[in-house]
Amino acid sequence: MANFIEELFYNNINTQARMVRNGSDLQKQMEMLADCEERLTSTLTGDDKKAFLAFVNAVGEVQGESQLDSFIIGFRLGARFAFDTFADDKAPYSDLTEN
Repeated sequence: MANFIEELFYNNINTQARMVRNGSDLQKQMEMLADCEERLTSTLTGDDKKAFLAFVNAVGEVQGESQLDSFIIGFRLGARFAFDTFADDKAPYSDLTEN
């Protein structure tokens, strides 16, 4: 197996390969959202339907950007942990074994 960066470069690491667990509360909420969207799009007409679909699309865009932001911030936080762990040995107390 190649190193992590190489695996990531060749798209061998898929962080999105996840599913919602069957019977979970999240799955139930997602089904409810889909049912409500289908019901509303089938009953709304004209400008109301266009406005609702624009709303649904805008919510999707905002959620996507929010997820991207959370991923970036989390990745940076992890990188800072790693950097601090390996690049900085400052601590309030000195090691008793050091002379």
